[in-house]
Parts: sequence; structure tokens; C-alpha cells
Amino acid sequence: MTTFAEEPQWRKVHSVSGVVPRSRHGHRAAAIRELIVVFGGGNEGIAEDLHVYNTVSKQWFLPAVRGDIPPGCAAHGFVCEGTRILVFGGMVEFGKYTNSLYELQASRWLWKKLKPRAPRNGFPPCPRIGHSLTLVGNKCYLFGGLANDSEDPNGNITRYMGDFYELELQSLSGARSWSIPETKGGGPSARESHTSVAYTGPGSQKLYIFGGMQGRRLGDLWQIDLDTMVWSSAVTRGSTPLPRSLHTASVIGNKMYVFGGWIPVPASDKQNASGTESICSDSLSVLNLDTMCWQKLCPEQQVNTESQLPGQGPQSDDPYACRPKARAGHCAAAVGSRLYIWSGRDGYRRSWNYQVCCKDLWYLETDRPATPEAPLLIKSTVSMLHVAWRPLAAADCYILQIQPAPPPVKPADPTGAGGLDSRGKDSTGVPCLQPQTGETTNMEAKASDKDASAEQQITAEAKARGEPSAERETERQPDPQRCGAGQDTSATEVSSSAQQQPESQTVSDKTTDSCAPTHQQNPDEAVWFDVGVFKVLFSEVSHYFLLADSNQASAAVSSRPPNTKERKLPGAQDYQSRQKQELAPGQTYRFRVAGINFFGQGDFSAVSEFKTCQPGFPGAPSAVKITKANDSVHITWEAPTSPSGRILEYSMYMAVRKSRSTSLERLGQMAFIRIYRGTKTSCSVGSAHLDNAQIDCSASNRPAVVFRIAAKNEQGYGPATQIRWIQDFSKLRGSTSKADGNAEVDLDAADSSS
Repeated sequence: MTTFAEEPQWRKVHSVSGVVPRSRHGHRAAAIRELIVVFGGGNEGIAEDLHVYNTVSKQWFLPAVRGDIPPGCAAHGFVCEGTRILVFGGMVEFGKYTNSLYELQASRWLWKKLKPRAPRNGFPPCPRIGHSLTLVGNKCYLFGGLANDSEDPNGNITRYMGDFYELELQSLSGARSWSIPETKGGGPSARESHTSVAYTGPGSQKLYIFGGMQGRRLGDLWQIDLDTMVWSSAVTRGSTPLPRSLHTASVIGNKMYVFGGWIPVPASDKQNASGTESICSDSLSVLNLDTMCWQKLCPEQQVNTESQLPGQGPQSDDPYACRPKARAGHCAAAVGSRLYIWSGRDGYRRSWNYQVCCKDLWYLETDRPATPEAPLLIKSTVSMLHVAWRPLAAADCYILQIQPAPPPVKPADPTGAGGLDSRGKDSTGVPCLQPQTGETTNMEAKASDKDASAEQQITAEAKARGEPSAERETERQPDPQRCGAGQDTSATEVSSSAQQQPESQTVSDKTTDSCAPTHQQNPDEAVWFDVGVFKVLFSEVSHYFLLADSNQASAAVSSRPPNTKERKLPGAQDYQSRQKQELAPGQTYRFRVAGINFFGQGDFSAVSEFKTCQPGFPGAPSAVKITKANDSVHITWEAPTSPSGRILEYSMYMAVRKSRSTSLERLGQMAFIRIYRGTKTSCSVGSAHLDNAQIDCSASNRPAVVFRIAAKNEQGYGPATQIRWIQDFSKLRGSTSKADGNAEVDLDAADSSS
């Protein structure tokens, strides 16, 4: 994606729904794809609940957590690896600190208290607050903090910490042991309420410690090379930020964004400070971690400085503000190229004897949207293609484009199907399914499981955004009230082939990857047409807009240069004067999608090809659900439409392993066997078949068992529906010889919205 010279811009989130948490400070946040998980902090008491904000649906929800639920805490360490979060230390009561370590498996909202081994060369870290905990690979690094040496539970004898620990994590879950690395170069002084970030540049992995508090605000920047364990004071240039504590520092790309925090009262205001030594900041600074150059994007505003001095009353929120107000103790989380901040302390006015916490939610737009994945097909009819796409973290809307594909070149010998009769039937006389290149693609749905989990809370996003429901939705927003015990779901991906399944189709072990973007011809050599610009994640495409003139580029967003500074997003008015072209039966169309935000349009996705149905044939089975029961699975689906009103039979196939290959094969190399033929809209798959199932890892490395279902009427078989039943990769590592049906810990149930 092209890099821009434009500066990041703050955007306020004006409308949210769901269970909005109370404003607070001292809390922490971490991002799991499009979700922001917030824990701890407080204002007049420590908060205990775990809150989650969905940046796509703009909805807060309270997951039903279970397990070893930790007490509420503030000023704790909080890091995220994949779909697990680690919490260390913090204040659980006034003056009472902890050194407990907890793990949250967010795919199941399951808490677990961890007890790693103590270091061989010392004691484990003592209870503390205001420390930093930073994830680098499979290790966490703990630095500094504030300890309480008082033996009186009501006393508070503080001690600044400057120790440095390494915590080795186990794969997927658990922690092995603490260790105390042997470092060189001195290192930063003891401190608390600092920030720590990790970055891997052209050289080695480094950890950066910035700011903090040790009786006074600190403004130094330290780095440690994690390969050599050598500390050094970072040499920077540019506009260095003021010393500060209780700020946030977040890395996006190669830049560290520092926002807010407590800073010393500027010298120009000290005569009016009346003993006040520090105020909250609203400044935003960015450090390029490759060039080590600081840039001050948003300096402190004088009005915020004056409002925090003695004698000033509470300041009302400005609904037209273009940047967040000054704050400290807030939380920050990077979701894609967006940096979100929420709540935080709005300063302590001693003369009024109260403290105020901000209630607002903001994000910093730093770049155009990323490149999306290829569009997905939900449903195909004679004159309509229901197309969907996965969300982008930094997109406000999406442009969808279409291109009629030229007819495929017919093979010289269309009947040359080895091992089958001249009509393309197997030994039982039943036609076999082999979707053609580019004419199926994956979409995702839910499959019910009997055990309790909240896997799909991680994938939630579509329903609250107006997405189609039931079989027509790519991803569904879970009900926050149903995310507890007894509501486990396993992830299933469904794809509908837009290709008719004629009687002559065969099963082949050399079929091309029908779920991958197609590249039969270079689509860029032909003209692309706009379907429209959408704020939702789907479109029922029945027509597209022809070009307004003879130009070979669309007159909508797609024709704008990538680095345009035009902010106007296209709408329906942009297409009012354009002629519509209806979709034709039996025609193959290419699709691509791109995201749009404040910076402009991002790059287009890879191309997918879908085909409208031929008249007379049945549609594809839909609303597929998979239920796990002991060593078998039960699959149900809804009957498709049929012009005659009758469905004569269904056939279901499953991808199986070939004798000369491993079970982890790509989709394009899969062989299928039929496991069901009948008139019912359900079937059971026993362990005998599941033991021989191929585990497909072609879709972003999400392991899955692949099924295909098609319906037949008097004309023949219609388009097939493909189902990818996602598996638990952690269990597959131990044994790839058996399809593990327990999707409770679905590795990337959280990946179903990537």
C-alpha cells in the first residue's frame, strides 16, 4: 500500500451501543483483531468486569467469563498474544498490590491463574503497580513499577522498582518460568507509570522504555537489544515530548505514538499554578523507530492547561472538538492502522476536591485501509449474485467493482474422465461434484456445538451492521446475553458454487483450488465497472453501472489517485446519471473490493469469479449447521429453491486424504468421496469417515474439514455449497491422522473475521 505524506487525524466515535462501561482511569486495553478488550481500572472503586468493544459494529458487550476469574485491579500489566491475554500485578485494594498472573483465553472467555516457576537466579517479581509488561514472540518482559513495603495493610511505603524480568510462555496456553536476564549497559532508572513497546527493525528486536515517574516526571528514552541484552540510551532528534507519566505509547508500523499523560506545569503558567506541579496533556507525538526522529503532531493546547489550574471549574465536553481532551491513565489499543483511546483521568482539581474521568472514545486515523481479502459468494441465482466481504479495521465504507469474464476455453476432450463411464458417473451411476476454477469461494457461518464457549464472540461483527441474517450472512454478531455457559459454537465456513453441476462432472484428485482467487486472465487489462459504495459488508448484485464516458477508468472512487486529498465519500448521487447493466444468466463475473476511509481508497483485493445460475436448475443448499456428537457430526441444511418446486435428492461429499500424501493438503489437491445421497436435508458423518478426512489449511492456515453439498431436480444437479469445518490446530499438532471435531478451542474461531 502506498505511503502518504499526510498527517494522522483524530476522529471521535459519536455513537456506540451495548453495555457501555463506566468511565475510569488505570485500566488497560488490548486488541484481538477488530475487538478491543478492556479490563480493570476504576473511579471511586476498582472495576471488576471485562468489557469488549467491537470496532466494526461500534458495540460494547460484556462476555460471560468463567474459570479462575481475577479480582478487579488497576495499573496492571496487560498483553495479548493471538486470542489469549495475560494480566500481571496491579492494585486490588488501596495500598494492596498483587503479583498474581492470570491468562484469559478469549476464544472461550476462560480465565486461568498461572503459576510459573521462580527464576533460578533470584526471586519472582514482587507485588507492584505501574509496571510495564511487553510481549515479544513467546516471551513477556516486565520492567519497573511501584511496590509497597508497608506491613500495615492500611499503610503505604512506596518503593520505585527498576528490575527486569523475562517470562517464557508455553505454546497456546500457560507460562513456564520467570527468569532474570543478565543485562549490560546500566539501563533506565527505577520508575513507574512509564510505557514500554517492542519493535523489530532492520536489525534486532528491541524494547523501548519511555517516561515514567520517580518523584518527578521523566522524559528519557531507553532501549534494550533483546539479542545481546545491552541497554543504551536512545539517541533521537526532532521535537522531543515533555517528561510525562501515565501516558500511552503504541506501535503502528514503524512508528510509536505517544499520547497524553501527566506533564509538569509549563514554566509560563507556574505563576498561576499555586503549588500545582503537574497537569494532564493532550499532546500527540510520534517517534519513527527506524530513523529515531520525533515529530510533534499535536502540541499541548493552552486552553487545556489553563482549565486544569486552581480556581477553574469543570469543563463541559465540546461536541465539535477535533481532538481528544487532555487526560492521563487512559487506555490505548491499535486495531489495524487505527489507534483507539478511551476514558482516562481528566485532571485533579484540588480546590474542587474531586476527580473527573473522560467518557469519550476516539481513534487516530494513520493510513488508508489495508488490502481486503477477496470477495466471498453467499448465494447465486439466475439474475443475482449475493457477494460479501470481510471487514477492514480502518475502513469507513467499501467500493465493489465487477467485470464480466470472457467465456472459458473448452477442453479438447470434454468426456475424457478416467475411471468413469461416458456420462461422467461413478460406479453407482451417481454424478460426482467437482466445482470449476474460480466458481466457488468461502463464506462463513455458525455451526452449533453442544459444549459451552464463546468462540464466535471473537468473530462477531456483522449483524449489528445490517448484514443479512441466517444463511445469507458472512459473519454474525453474537448476542452478548448468550455468550456464557451453554452457548458454545464452532466455526464453519460455507461457500456456494456459482457453477451448475452437470451430470458429467467428476471427482478428481487434481482439481484446481476453487476457493482461491482466480487468475485465469489479467483482469486489469479489461474495464472494471462500479457496483456501488457500501457501508455494509455485502451486496445483492443484480446490476452494475456502465462508464459515464469512453474513459477506461471508473468515474467513482476507483478513478481517484491513491494519494488524493479529497475527503468526499461517494454516494448514490454519483451513479444517478449512469446507465445500469443487468446481470445475465449463466455468465461468469469477476469481483474486487477496496476499503475507503479519511485518507482515501486503499488497494483493491484479489479477484474472485462467480457465475450466475442457469435457468431450470436448483439453487445451492444454505443455512448449513454442524453439531458435534461424540465421535460423529450431524450436518443439516435448508432446501434450495427449485423452478419445478421439487428436489429429487442431495449428494454430500467430503475431502479425504490420499495415500501418498499428508493430511495437511491444500484445497486444490483434494480428492472427494460421497458420504451421503438421499432426500433428507440432514446427514450424520461417523468416525470411520472422519478418521480419513483431509485437514485443509488453504484458507489463511485455518485447518478445516471440507464438505460439499448439492441438490438435484429434474434438470440435474445445481451449484454446490462448500463447508469448511474449522478444527482446533493445537490438537491437530499432536495428531493429524484424525479430524478433531471439538471446535471449542477453535484456533482461529477468532480468525473467522480476519
